[in-house]
Amino acid sequence: MNSSSSAIRLQKILSQAGIASRRAAEKLIEEGRVSVNGHTIREMGVKADPAADDIRVDGRRLRAPERHRYILLNKPAGVVTTRSDPQRRQTVVDLLQGVREYVYPVGRLDYDSEGLLILTNDGDLAARLTHPRHEVERTYEAYLSGTPGNDAIDGRRTMPAEVRLLSRGAAPRKGVPYERGKGAPNDKRVNGVVLITIREGRNRQVRRMCEAVGHPVRKLRRVRIGPITDRHLRPGEWRELTRQEVEKLKTGKVEKLKSK
Repeated sequence: MNSSSSAIRLQKILSQAGIASRRAAEKLIEEGRVSVNGHTIREMGVKADPAADDIRVDGRRLRAPERHRYILLNKPAGVVTTRSDPQRRQTVVDLLQGVREYVYPVGRLDYDSEGLLILTNDGDLAARLTHPRHEVERTYEAYLSGTPGNDAIDGRRTMPAEVRLLSRGAAPRKGVPYERGKGAPNDKRVNGVVLITIREGRNRQVRRMCEAVGHPVRKLRRVRIGPITDRHLRPGEWRELTRQEVEKLKTGKVEKLKSK
């Protein structure tokens, strides 16, 4: 649509403007929600010049973000990981009081799960964190029905995830730490806690994996994204990522940072 030297692919323009990650931008294009100079675009590969062309998403003209925002949110259970919800349920964006930039969640965290979630308007970083080839680790604490034995978490049945048993005791009540070492393997009367690390965020992957070994998830909490962790951030609270944290996400260094 534009062959000038300054023209770039449309999905990259949307990503850089903070509208969505590149993969999500491709879906917007396929759905016919993007137009360039009045023409609806539905095919991939179209190029445009963000400085010269009238680019719109859902009828709204594209503007470059004022500045990049990098937000770490502790999502509570019962909140939808999206910008808007047709059922009018509370969304993660509703929790970001005072954030005026158009940020969006990076990846997914299902309605019943809680834990760390990154929101940003930096499309390049969002693409890096979500594309499978980068193998960005995500770690979850899963409170299970029953306690899995060693045969269930020996690494063969749970590949490519890494699983470590944290507790053979019951899942903790709110504000009460669990007791380690309680219960016997495969005892259905007590509830084990496992730490699960995955590198590819397929839909409900952790829950389906635990169901497959006979121990459904009762409660799921994401505790780490790549090098980012924060045990002091309460459900519903958010903070800006530090410059150091953003740099580590961009460079792909996976060593853990100290919790704030």
